[in-house]
Amino acid sequence: MRNENDYTKHVEYIHYNPVKHGLVKSPKDWPWSSFNDYVAKGVYDVNWGAGEVINFEAEVGAE
Repeated sequence: MRNENDYTKHVEYIHYNPVKHGLVKSPKDWPWSSFNDYVAKGVYDVNWGAGEVINFEAEVGAE
């Protein structure tokens, strides 16, 4: 990771990936995700990534 912003984008990519691939409709629904831990800590709203398409920069998730 290059910096805090790069780390954040990679974590978001990981949390959104099951939605992107049609496995769930919301990151909160993926049982093996740390997403709900982040929600409990106040980092994300529980509805983040649900009902929206999130596009990431080309280098995020490509390595």
